[in-house]
Amino acid sequence: MILVFGGTTEGRKAAEVLEEAGKNYYYSTKTGEQDITLHHGQRIDGALDSEAMLAFCQEHDIRLIVDAAHPFAKQLHQTIIDVAAEAQIPIVRYDRIYPPRDPDITWIDDYNSLTSHLLPFTSLLATTGVQSISMLKPLESKGIKIYYRILPRESSISLAKAQGVTDDQLCFYEDGNTIDVDADAILLKESGISGGFVEKVAAARAKGMRIFALKRPKLHNGDGSFCVVCNGPHGLRRAVEKLLPEFYALHSGLTTGTCATAAAIAATLRLIKGETPDEVPVILPNGETIYVPVGYGDYYTYCIKEAGDDPDVTDGLMIGAFVEPTLKFVQHEWIAIEGGEGVGTFTLPGFDYPPGEPAINKVPREMIINNIEAVMDDRQPLAVTIFVPQGAEIARRTFNPRLGIEGGISIIGVSGIVKPFSEEAFIDSIRKCMTVAKASGSERVVINSGGKSERFVKALYPDLPQQAFVEYGNYIGETLKIANELSISKVTLGVMLGKAVKLAQGHLDTHSRKATMDKTFITRLLKESDCNLDISEITLAREIWERLPQDRLQSFADTIISHCAEHCNPLLPNGELTILLIDDEGNIYE
Repeated sequence: MILVFGGTTEGRKAAEVLEEAGKNYYYSTKTGEQDITLHHGQRIDGALDSEAMLAFCQEHDIRLIVDAAHPFAKQLHQTIIDVAAEAQIPIVRYDRIYPPRDPDITWIDDYNSLTSHLLPFTSLLATTGVQSISMLKPLESKGIKIYYRILPRESSISLAKAQGVTDDQLCFYEDGNTIDVDADAILLKESGISGGFVEKVAAARAKGMRIFALKRPKLHNGDGSFCVVCNGPHGLRRAVEKLLPEFYALHSGLTTGTCATAAAIAATLRLIKGETPDEVPVILPNGETIYVPVGYGDYYTYCIKEAGDDPDVTDGLMIGAFVEPTLKFVQHEWIAIEGGEGVGTFTLPGFDYPPGEPAINKVPREMIINNIEAVMDDRQPLAVTIFVPQGAEIARRTFNPRLGIEGGISIIGVSGIVKPFSEEAFIDSIRKCMTVAKASGSERVVINSGGKSERFVKALYPDLPQQAFVEYGNYIGETLKIANELSISKVTLGVMLGKAVKLAQGHLDTHSRKATMDKTFITRLLKESDCNLDISEITLAREIWERLPQDRLQSFADTIISHCAEHCNPLLPNGELTILLIDDEGNIYE
């Protein structure tokens, strides 16, 4: 069982990550006032001291603690470390992402050091919470008017007033990060990006206020062997998968873009700083940082592609990089990214880059550049070459040849992480195929569930280019929406009976986990088609083709197509949709 200490934005995100597993866990807050919906998590509210926390962990067989508490909850963090050490429970600390410390802000270590800085000022807006009032109250005796901005909770207001705060000193967070009082200076906590620190600083500057920021406390990590730190949802999931493998039935992996980035970081560190770490920090597109293992060759570095439990032909591939000084610039950028052995080349339009460019997509290129910038002290022109020794061979088993990517695999990935059997990843691939289909100049795009149906339908459209045929898998609705977004005017949908009867019922995602064959509904379709057929004993929809009289096949097909069109046509309001129903012998009904 997992125990989460939340009550924060990070706590909410941690719950979302754990909910993906569909397994029970505990979610603890001090006050119980956080508004959060849990489907598999059980809330426990109220502060826990060391004794109570240890007893709870032992009673409920807690095997992993996720510490997503506020960064300034120093005592709670220490209690978690102490209890975890005694009970030998691993910890994942879900930290925040912090912007670099702005030198124009006055950074202070504690409340006591604030006094000397505030003497020239007559008023202060304190946004450090109701718990800090007692430490700021002495400043009022020095003639400083203090406004306390707190959460508009009954408990917070009562606690503030119990400490002598008057109504005219109170202001609330009802209008986000806007500042609605006039004060000479503002006191903030270094609360990170999720705490709205950047927005608060911007609002204070707009008011001409002097900005003081209380540095976040340095937290003790205990024994590093049982405390893992992450600062985002992907890192949290990967940490849970590592420390409590059985919690998730399927484990996540890394995109080729993340692996290429890790290899490029390692190559840069070795070239510029002479460092060869076993793993390197990779900043993902969402801003969080994960740590990725790397290795070293004579003149190159590499990362082994890790697909997790996603069925990916690139799993286990070596993705390498070598970095060297250069005088070559790309559009005035100081980092030139090139494709080496096993990295494909774009030969058709419709991608992020024109034909002739290496098949390294926009997001991976941005990741490589941003991460190299993060590890370098100053800029010097570099050429980064990504290569995949087995890429050309593996590419033959991917969509690449159909997409016009020749000579190797693509370096891709939008999030940097591959979730097992990810719908998002599959739909992204559909979108890319549809974009290429449109860019091919074809007047029609033909979408099919797979190779079998495509083979049958191709005979009807012998003049269409290969790129005009796109597989939708189970995502018929999403594929039609993409066609509409891309303003594709003519779409042919090829569908076989097993998916067609689900689609006719309104299931735009025909995966078996979303929709099953409904014999009652199929019986209605048969009656509507004037077909008297008992299907109670069939196990597969395609058996209907064998049982229906020859003279009723077209009528049944017409009924199914009509119902499918009823659900599909609204998704392509400005286009022309042709639906083809295909039987196992390749006969096509329209």
